Amino acid sequence: MNKLRLHGFNNLTKSLSFCIYDICYTKTAHDRDRYIAYIDEQYNANRLTEILTETCSIIGANILNIARQNYDPQGASVTILISEEPMAPSLADQSENACPLPDAIVAHLDKSHICVHTYPESHPENGLCTFRADIEVSTCGVISPLKALNYLIHQLESDIVTLDYRVRGFTRDINGMKHYIDHEINSIQNFISEDITSLYQMVDVNVYQENIFHTKMMLKEFDLDHYLFNAKPEDLDPNERLHITKRLRKEMQEIYYGRNMPEIIV
Repeated sequence: MNKLRLHGFNNLTKSLSFCIYDICYTKTAHDRDRYIAYIDEQYNANRLTEILTETCSIIGANILNIARQNYDPQGASVTILISEEPMAPSLADQSENACPLPDAIVAHLDKSHICVHTYPESHPENGLCTFRADIEVSTCGVISPLKALNYLIHQLESDIVTLDYRVRGFTRDINGMKHYIDHEINSIQNFISEDITSLYQMVDVNVYQENIFHTKMMLKEFDLDHYLFNAKPEDLDPNERLHITKRLRKEMQEIYYGRNMPEIIV
């Protein structure tokens, strides 16, 4: 698409939002608690702040100040204020303050924002634990959230990813004509690197006339060792391995397809 000559500011809002899921099997209640503690440490406020800070750098945003807080017994909050253009040193407040929403991150870019919310989840009946992180990068102006897509998928290694990208609003060119999108896109997959696409099976559900794009991703290969917490496949008898594999595969397929399913055959 040729570069548009705009009248005033680019008013289009480009929003990239996705969920990442990490699935795990824990045999005992003690293991389940240890897994939740591990996730809480792995994605604490400092780590998530580092990820969002690098995201800001990738999309070309400038950080104004950072506020973060870890909670007891678990959870973290981080708020990062950023701008599209650099601020004068005297206006860049780098103080740290507690943010009221636990286990969440929000970064504001003028009328735009970056946010991450984490949701550890488990059930005592089947031993399955699911860690979900909701991420949204919503920008306006020349900044594109798609630039950070591959980085965020790499940083939050996941079994399943659901992606949504939408361009909202309109902007006017110098002749007064409204434009509802300012770049070419027919699939989010076009912006995902080959090293990632080689690992996942993907499906698109797009509404082109509304500038809405949706992609679902699930790992192609299943290695039971990857999904066991504090255990090895060789420590389990064959029947137990098969039973756990069925549970894990069913959980992954239900999340991927967004509906409950009958037992699957491995």
